[in-house]
Amino acid sequence: MDYNMEEKPKKERKFLKGFFKLIFILVILAVLAAGGLFVLKVAPNYFVNEITDRENLVLNFSNVTGRMKHNLIVDENDVIYLSMDDIANYYDKYIYYDKEYNQIVTSTDNKLAVFKIDENKMTVNGNTTQIKGKAIEKNGNYYLPISDMEEVYNVKITKADNKVIIESLDRKSTTATASKNIQIKNKATFFSKTLEKVQANEKVSIAEVDDNSLPAGWVKVRTQNGTIGYVEEKSLSNKKVEREQTVYESPMDEKVSIAWEYFSEYFKAPDNTGITYNGVNVVSPSFFNLKLKDTGKDNLTTNDVADMAKINENVGEQGVKYINWAHQNNYKVWAKVSNETLSTTIDEFSCIINDYELRNVMINDILAYAQRYKLDGINLDFEYMYKEDNEAFSRFIIELAPQLRDKGICLSVDVTAPDGGDNWSLCYNRKLIGDVADYIVFMGYDQNGTTKIGTTSGYNWLELNINKFINNDGVNPEKIILGLPFYTKLWQTKNGETIKGISVGMNSVDNSIPASATKDWLEDVQQYYVQYDQNGYTYKMWIEDEKSFSRKMDLVNDYNLAGAGYWRKGLESVRVWNIIKEKLGL
Repeated sequence: MDYNMEEKPKKERKFLKGFFKLIFILVILAVLAAGGLFVLKVAPNYFVNEITDRENLVLNFSNVTGRMKHNLIVDENDVIYLSMDDIANYYDKYIYYDKEYNQIVTSTDNKLAVFKIDENKMTVNGNTTQIKGKAIEKNGNYYLPISDMEEVYNVKITKADNKVIIESLDRKSTTATASKNIQIKNKATFFSKTLEKVQANEKVSIAEVDDNSLPAGWVKVRTQNGTIGYVEEKSLSNKKVEREQTVYESPMDEKVSIAWEYFSEYFKAPDNTGITYNGVNVVSPSFFNLKLKDTGKDNLTTNDVADMAKINENVGEQGVKYINWAHQNNYKVWAKVSNETLSTTIDEFSCIINDYELRNVMINDILAYAQRYKLDGINLDFEYMYKEDNEAFSRFIIELAPQLRDKGICLSVDVTAPDGGDNWSLCYNRKLIGDVADYIVFMGYDQNGTTKIGTTSGYNWLELNINKFINNDGVNPEKIILGLPFYTKLWQTKNGETIKGISVGMNSVDNSIPASATKDWLEDVQQYYVQYDQNGYTYKMWIEDEKSFSRKMDLVNDYNLAGAGYWRKGLESVRVWNIIKEKLGL
């Protein structure tokens, strides 16, 4: 049947026009709803954006109030308190309460702050000042006066209405002014809920967001009242970058090439006048150590331990000349600090490392020496600790690193391979050390210790453990320095029993084995192996030479590591420095 509107009766035509109009209106309403008109359906996060029954916390461009573990506290003196749990979540995952000294210790990249509970004092990098607030305990939770801590966390804190706004000063800051009266929207669409009306010429902060996350022409902003929402960019003027993003800068702008040098009170630093080290940009002289005494755990006294916590120096006039020589030749000086602990003194070290005040004795000595001798860095070599002291040693790194960094001094920490014994390997938290220190040094030698016959540093073993550092422990490869040996061992055996392993420098290998000994290349360890009989003994050696060393150096570039270190200067062959220079591009 031919459908002709004009032929329909007047009433029927009127009904149909009304029906089509209704359909059109419903379609328009559906489109508007999709754009955000019905807030209940499309803008549910509006209701969690601001909570009206408590103080809101705005961190940069996020209102985190609904995600906080404990409420923000603002006391009658306008001191703003944030719980330890929330500080751990947003600012310092390593914050902790020290039960022994009834204090809270918190840190950032370059600040260490200590708060005694219920005292109006704050100690930052060793300097104590009076503050308005204090660390408090409430309902079983600890709180810090964050309004007194702007310099600690490098933030700016403002209070507006029922909001506390904390802006990180290491983030990029862009502002603009409203070119007319504008409405801050809950979503980047004209039809969404209005959160706040901003007057013309009022300043707003503009968030840095992914260009693809917003519709064209819209920006995310924060008002002076702490409201976070969206406006059309065309309604803003005078856009200005107030502050650029703080970018982490590595202490070295090239691959690290560090030569360790062993000196002691009996073996002084040499006079290197007129001498240069090819392929090296860092030297690490063993100038400082703990002198632990074997008193026995049951005989330890407070005075004994406090005395042993002091770092002893071995610098002297020759050492000062050595440092001056290094700087004149553009070498960084990362002085080595060691505990030189043995199985007989592990208890003494344990007492020191587990006590905040005794750790502080070591830290203050290290800081004083570093400044006195104008050191560029500290290489921390603490070995042989109880597995149970893992956390205490980590605390030492957390407390030392920011105070060194504040003075422009680099911290590198030596650790063993991840797959060793309790007191040799499992005493290190490599993830934390790699996170907190500037560099973590994998001591890639002594693979087989002192009694188990085998290579000192096999290529396959090194690669396996580099992968463990990166993939299992989550250490950034650009922070890993690969420590390599300038030595190997000549193993003396008889009737299958190990007699001893004799350390042999790379420069002495040819003089340590008979010229007639046959060298066989072992693909897995990437080394030559020799075995021969002499005077009733069987001798075995996995040779460290230029070829094996070159293969190991390839790992630095293969895994994009920070660089390499060498134990120790004086044992190398002359030709190895050219290999180092070539591999590291120095």
